[in-house]
Amino acid sequence: MKKFLILIILVHVNLFGQKNTWKADQLYADYHFEEAAELYKKSIANTNSMEDATIEKLANCYFNVCDYQNAYKWYDELYHLNHKKMKESTFIKYAQSAKASRDYEKANKLINDFYADDYNRIEMVTTQKRHLDNIKESDSLYKIDNLDINTSKSDFAPVYYGDYLIFSSARDTSISKEKIYMWNKQPYLDIYIAERNKANGELNNPEKFGSNATSGFHDATLCFSKDGRFVYFTQNYTKKNKLKVNKGGVSNFEILRGYVKGDQITNVESLSFNSTDYSCGHPAISADGKYLYFASDMPGGYGASDIYVAEIFDDGKTNKPVNLGATINTAGREMFPFATDSVLYFSSDAHYGLGGLDVFASKIESKTAYAIPLNMGPALNSNMDDFSLIYNPEDRTGYFASNRSLGKGDDDIYFFKKKEPMQYQTFSGYVYDKTTQEPIANASVVVNDILSDTLYTQIESDEDGYYEVKLPFKKEHELIFSKARYTSETLYAKTTDEPGKKLEDNDVYLTSLESLTVKEGNMTKIDVDPIFFEYDKADITPKAELALEKVLYVMNEFPSINIMIESHTDSRGSDDYNHKLSNARAENTKRYLIANGIDANRIEGARGFGESKLLNKCSNGVSCTEAEHAINRRSNFIIIEDQKEQLTGF
Repeated sequence: MKKFLILIILVHVNLFGQKNTWKADQLYADYHFEEAAELYKKSIANTNSMEDATIEKLANCYFNVCDYQNAYKWYDELYHLNHKKMKESTFIKYAQSAKASRDYEKANKLINDFYADDYNRIEMVTTQKRHLDNIKESDSLYKIDNLDINTSKSDFAPVYYGDYLIFSSARDTSISKEKIYMWNKQPYLDIYIAERNKANGELNNPEKFGSNATSGFHDATLCFSKDGRFVYFTQNYTKKNKLKVNKGGVSNFEILRGYVKGDQITNVESLSFNSTDYSCGHPAISADGKYLYFASDMPGGYGASDIYVAEIFDDGKTNKPVNLGATINTAGREMFPFATDSVLYFSSDAHYGLGGLDVFASKIESKTAYAIPLNMGPALNSNMDDFSLIYNPEDRTGYFASNRSLGKGDDDIYFFKKKEPMQYQTFSGYVYDKTTQEPIANASVVVNDILSDTLYTQIESDEDGYYEVKLPFKKEHELIFSKARYTSETLYAKTTDEPGKKLEDNDVYLTSLESLTVKEGNMTKIDVDPIFFEYDKADITPKAELALEKVLYVMNEFPSINIMIESHTDSRGSDDYNHKLSNARAENTKRYLIANGIDANRIEGARGFGESKLLNKCSNGVSCTEAEHAINRRSNFIIIEDQKEQLTGF
């Protein structure tokens, strides 16, 4: 396929003088790329210095036969040999070879470095990359099938024709060796028509179409006027059954127009903008039938091939074509346009993609104004060449061609069906601080699909604490709200099948760690009611259990904090006895927390202080009530980890 995408055929009309020295160049000029590559490698191996031109031609040889791994190797050699300087057209091949070799990290760095000073280009690439990354993270919108009709040869460029499909193919193996295209050693392309099964997209009973108008060389990529009267197709310039060449020895392509009569094409004429000095091909008609899109390498374009548009008159003739501009066209190859009412589809190897040619979609804003082209995603695109997409918006089906791995041949035609669009409802509310009732900005909202037990999306509340998420119809999701130094909360959202209904006022209240603690000097403690012990006992009382529930809550909600337990007694009894009693109370408190699920490693100590830290006047010999003594029989919970985290902004 790539052989036809170049849009030219170089005919061997000039001989090279120094036959032995320039044999590789001669083979290169005659499209014998595999043989040329072997000679270039030998030339490089037999010399102490490598010439830029030789390395570039060797890399091009591999690129042209889709051996991207070897192409990548030699473009990389050229890139470093030239101190990371390279003309843009060569760089695009280098970057595409890197992607085709699945070295995406290297390709991204190359692109960022190469276009570092081109703000507009970087902005477009960033937008396209972000879009493609989002597609990769979600399920594909497309189901694709390789068609049974494909052969070991090149099959591509499908076109709707009523209940039939027309396509281009090199499948005719009955022709003579003289009619073999040397680039890919396949027959020249012909146009075929096949019956189309609308249910599964399969094609049957392929036959040649318009054989009365064939050139004997490449005849391919056609389209029909809206009323079906005219056909536009691509063909080599020929004269008396031979390729017609220009002064440079090049046989370019032209777009021809003819009348359709059954399976015959009559009254064939060349369109007015054709020229033997450049190629025009890959015609496509706009959905309203008023415009002809096509690809060309005519002078004044942006790159190797650009997409143009020309107005079509009632008699099938066209006016002067207009370049679609820098939003669509690049320094690389843009080709295979296809237009619906509102979208232009085309293939490009320079817009941000997955490798090789990728299919892109751009919203049509006017005849020459288009939105940034966006990649169609990893189902329709691969790390190889993906191109010639057509699409029927009514039944959401289409076809495209690709030379991706695991295909049947050189290029295969694939049928695809776009899934029904998912319908959504908005689920929204505010996140508040439970204590202060103030909104919490930048709270994390993790949304999980309950049925599949997978992450659906993750967002944050805005500066007003507001959050809003689109949830698919008839699904249940779990929304987990959290923020550093706050507790987390979970809501369950069940959407209905009511279009347009908004599920609002789903407010959430988070409790801050600060509201659950108190400061004592340079220490932070869990703010709990004192855990009182009975006189002369270390057992956990029912009242103590109530207080310990708050300790359990804090430790469960903030799993990064550790604690130190301090236990105290009143002054009655000896100092030694009280010290032992307080240690027993601290250990009992620790055991209680562990028994209720707290990891022992999170309790960094359980220490008794006896009567050494009384809270009131009730020291030895002072007369106090039972209630006053009870105040000193207590335990404290010092946050240890939090002291460290304060330095890191926890």
